Amino acid sequence: MRIPYLLKLFVLTLFISLQSQAQTLIPDAKKSIVVQKGFNVVTVVPSLGRARHIAVDKQGTIYVRMNELNIEGKGIVLVKDTTGDGKADVIKSYGDFTGTGIALYKNYVYASSDSVVFRYTLTANGIDEKKSDTIVNGLPFNPQHGSKNIVIDENGKLYVNIGAPSNACQEADRTKGSKGMDPCPLLENYGGIWQFDADKLNQKQSDGIRYASGLRNCVAMDWDVTSKHLYALPHGRDQLNTLYPEFYTNEQNAELPSEELFLITKGGDYGWPYCYFDHLQNKKLLSPEYGGNGQITGRCDTTQKPIMAFPGHWAPNDLLFYHGNMFPERYKNGVFIAFHGSWNRAPLKQGGYFVAFVPMKDGKPTGTWEVFAEGFAGGKEIASPNDAKHRPMGLAEGPDGSLYISDSVAGTIYRIYHSK
Repeated sequence: MRIPYLLKLFVLTLFISLQSQAQTLIPDAKKSIVVQKGFNVVTVVPSLGRARHIAVDKQGTIYVRMNELNIEGKGIVLVKDTTGDGKADVIKSYGDFTGTGIALYKNYVYASSDSVVFRYTLTANGIDEKKSDTIVNGLPFNPQHGSKNIVIDENGKLYVNIGAPSNACQEADRTKGSKGMDPCPLLENYGGIWQFDADKLNQKQSDGIRYASGLRNCVAMDWDVTSKHLYALPHGRDQLNTLYPEFYTNEQNAELPSEELFLITKGGDYGWPYCYFDHLQNKKLLSPEYGGNGQITGRCDTTQKPIMAFPGHWAPNDLLFYHGNMFPERYKNGVFIAFHGSWNRAPLKQGGYFVAFVPMKDGKPTGTWEVFAEGFAGGKEIASPNDAKHRPMGLAEGPDGSLYISDSVAGTIYRIYHSK
């Protein structure tokens, strides 16, 4: 059974290698980031601290969410280039809380902590901290997958990811031999996306709508204004080989479960913790905690399948639909994905640490994914995530159509633009 699987794995690895070479990625003249021909990289600001998601307004001002308070004791950083040289000359800090979610809607900036979504009024001088509102309060928090990233659509619907504090909803988390709880009680308040009203104050979780379920932790989300749908890439489970060595080799575990790009529909069930996707078999499989063995599909035949799948443990941390006019036409309405890089890939080398691109039309892929920008980690191969010099985290589109990328290690903010 395992020989054909390993042959598939070898072919897939060779395909990825050839695919990456075929893209003619070239290093930026003065930077370590490698981009496709015709693109250039500018470092807007070299170091802000542990940056998370970002948003950019119509004037090109960048709003950065911080995972740790900066030296001023603040968790939101405003970055602006007023001279036109591409580098930030204005840096201001606001908010005394950390988190990951940030979004712009109307004349407000929305920012989330691990349990609250706040809203601040924007002025010509930046954020007015005196004019703040609490939009959602009392969201459930657990240190494992506790961050609450957010998305707002054009109709003022606020989507909040509430990650599940578990690997696979076992009775004893990450414990060999421990069975999966069935039904999984965590799905009552975790493991999905909730929808709220972005204009309504002091909402609780019970005031929201459970928009989608069976999503372990969707750090990467975006609303596509063209297809009018929400999209997400959740973090998959870990440790198939250590918990179930009778079913999975180390090499299989390094590639599974697949990272899954989902078109999210209201009321949809995407499988966690009962199911995972195997891109080599192109099947949604039953998790071993619930009777699976790497082959059985079972109840997973009725759950939503991804519109595209990627090798496992790349840690997708942001998702952006591109609607700008700066990049060549093939990028229009396509998706950029920031793969943060993960840990559970031994004995294969670490994966992720790059920004991918997926061509799309009418909200669906029109071709395979490709590497758009890489070199963030600082070397050809690293032993662990802690060795990475930079890790791509947040994505945002500028008013001129350029792409902004935040880094979660040093807090570097990059701008990628195209030379026509």
